[in-house]
Amino acid sequence: MPNTPRKQFDGKRRKKAKVQRNKSNGFDEVLQADIDRLLKQSRPEKNESNDDTTSEPTLPETFTEIDVKISELSSTGDGLALSENADHVFVVPFTVPGDTVRVKVIRHFPALSYSITDFIRVIDAGPLRNDSLIGCGYFGKCSGCQLQMMSYEDQLAHKRRIVEKAYANFSGLIPELVPTIGETFPSPLKYGYRTKLTPHFEKSTQKGKKQDDESAEVQVPPIGFTYKNRRADMDIEDCPLGTDIVRRGLKSERKRVAETIRSYKKGATLLMRESTTRVPKEDASKNADAETQPTNETSGPDTGDVIRTEHDNYVEEKRCITDNNATSVEYVDDYVFTNKAGAFFQNNNSILSGFTEYIRSQALPPGNEDDARPIKYLLDAYSGSGLFTITLSPLFKSSLGVDVAGDSIASARENARANDLPNTGFAAADAAVLFKDVPYPALQTLLVIDPPRKGCSDDFLRQLLAFGPRRVVYVSCNVHTQARDVAVMVQGDQATGVRYDIESIRGFDFFPQTGHVEGVAILNLAAAAAAAPAESS
Repeated sequence: MPNTPRKQFDGKRRKKAKVQRNKSNGFDEVLQADIDRLLKQSRPEKNESNDDTTSEPTLPETFTEIDVKISELSSTGDGLALSENADHVFVVPFTVPGDTVRVKVIRHFPALSYSITDFIRVIDAGPLRNDSLIGCGYFGKCSGCQLQMMSYEDQLAHKRRIVEKAYANFSGLIPELVPTIGETFPSPLKYGYRTKLTPHFEKSTQKGKKQDDESAEVQVPPIGFTYKNRRADMDIEDCPLGTDIVRRGLKSERKRVAETIRSYKKGATLLMRESTTRVPKEDASKNADAETQPTNETSGPDTGDVIRTEHDNYVEEKRCITDNNATSVEYVDDYVFTNKAGAFFQNNNSILSGFTEYIRSQALPPGNEDDARPIKYLLDAYSGSGLFTITLSPLFKSSLGVDVAGDSIASARENARANDLPNTGFAAADAAVLFKDVPYPALQTLLVIDPPRKGCSDDFLRQLLAFGPRRVVYVSCNVHTQARDVAVMVQGDQATGVRYDIESIRGFDFFPQTGHVEGVAILNLAAAAAAAPAESS
């Protein structure tokens, strides 16, 4: 069974396509798969013929304006419009199916059968478009969001299709082996959810004199994010995706940079990270006058902004941390997590309660308590600072989180202590021998994996199949690499007979208004492998 079934170009055309793709603005094989599929569907008579000759499409001059009608929305969040002869695709940002729009043609990739365009305006809106839903004045230029003009229900449906296409295009599995994709799990907040923003700016410029001349006028450069399809920064004064404290922090940091711009000899990437402190009500009154003083001594430098919210037993204080090496504090239900502010932690706190509850509900198979060899051990192989290890630990006799990053393991150990979880341990492990010293019997172990966007390495997957855990929860921020990796697990190791069946797949909307979707796949060790002799527990 092939692991990567996607259609490839052959010979010289394939090499040329690879070179052009590498030069394009991040459009990769995910976009290419959607383009190839659209062209195949639009010209079935050509696909059925044996004629391999291909005439070059007649393309408009670059930087000219044309009108196109959007056929579908790609998995990258951009609209796809067919050329008049249905032999070429125009990639159009900020559009939805049914839109007729005016675009400016920016760049052609004839060997890949598509062109990049800039969106200019809507001529005739499609049925999915509702511009009154747009919640940001920068939408249509900023590269951050793609879907603000769609209803949230339509966004969730689109993200379900992204997961479906990921498994159709990148797993190589026959449809019978892939379960029906579940409905996309929604985010409670559609705006105001991001707990971290990292705007940037380039080197400042001075008018008329040399840079070290103190009398020269210094211009404050644009501080924000990149324009869509351009290598230039857009000045962003406010981002409505940020939480309230992060948005306040952005304003404060922009002001600070403007006042100290002479101190920046180069550009910089700024950090705004929400940090939360829960103060018991009997103590909160003592801090009422200390508006700018952190009550948590480990939180580190912040912008001085503070937002207080009263709850039944405590007052919640939120601040905006700006130092990458400072400590940020976050709560998921009653679990507390501390991390380096610049380190990775999920950026949408509003969905984490429902997300971790879903993982808990799927951690153990039905009837586990009646099994002769029940699952009672947890192994978290990309544990980071312990989100899954800690929130799942109460279900297990013992839990172990492993990660290659020593700093993350240090944070995870502190988090286990802070949450009073004596049955939970963490270990820094070399990626090449990640499963070597796991103390648990594989047939009684749940494995949780949450790799980076590139997915699991071949070596990791070989180790996973050699260990053979009873059940796997695969969390992914890239459903396309997840589909590829899941296919390897389903195909299995022919020498040992270890392979997996997919129980369920579901998308999670961590980033509303964008084209991004995260995925959770649940897999079980195939019956033949699971029927091996019992291991000691």
